[in-house]
Amino acid sequence: MKLAIIGYGHMGSAIIEGAVGAGCLKKEDVTVCEKSESCAASAKRLGLCVAANAKDAVKGAECVIIAVKPSNLEELSSELRGAVSKSAVLVSICAGKRIETLAELFGTDKIIRVMPNTPALVGEGMSAICHGKGVGGGELSAVKGIFESFGRAEILDEGLFDVVTAVSGSGPAYVYAFIDALKEYAEQSGMTEKQATTFAAQTVLGSAKMVLSGDESPKTLKEHICTPGGTTVEAVKVLDGRGFGDIIRDAAKACEEKSARISRGEG
Repeated sequence: MKLAIIGYGHMGSAIIEGAVGAGCLKKEDVTVCEKSESCAASAKRLGLCVAANAKDAVKGAECVIIAVKPSNLEELSSELRGAVSKSAVLVSICAGKRIETLAELFGTDKIIRVMPNTPALVGEGMSAICHGKGVGGGELSAVKGIFESFGRAEILDEGLFDVVTAVSGSGPAYVYAFIDALKEYAEQSGMTEKQATTFAAQTVLGSAKMVLSGDESPKTLKEHICTPGGTTVEAVKVLDGRGFGDIIRDAAKACEEKSARISRGEG
């Protein structure tokens, strides 16, 4: 697949480096357009072609990934209108920009909208994918494969994308807050900062892997640890008493509602 990517920042580079590393894309098939000299230099070090501008980048591309800030989307669409092949698939990772909006801006119904998250930077991303009516099954499968090369990807209805924002998009921030609190307790109790960080973060990593690798629910796994009369039960009693689950759900709900307002253009 001949692919062009407009924007080679943190997320754009994670997508391409993950796909190239997994063998989903060949370096010689990727062209990058990036205004930042340091980011463009990073693309060149990987062996990618770097175009002088967006129009040059998309020439002959079968897939164009838009990885710019949402505020730059309208300007980019004006620059690219008529330059992208009518048979090419346009993939957007611009937060809050719906397929309908993207189709109007770029004049095509061959649109795939993807919402990845920042753990993609370490090969453990979670991406949600939806698509316009002009996208074929083979095209959708190829794009899904790219995003699966640096984590997991699921095809969802676009109506769930505000929920995706609340769970996987913003979810890492909730997890970091949990890790930080556990780390601080460990430090206060005598561990060094490095030890505390390692113990807290590895515990979250291992716990997540147990959820994903088995058939048991998080609730069941929690019950396995909560031996009656044991130490974990005492900790969980405090969490339940303080409404830990309600706090997480309320936080996610607030995030979802904000995402919906942004999608409606209400800010």
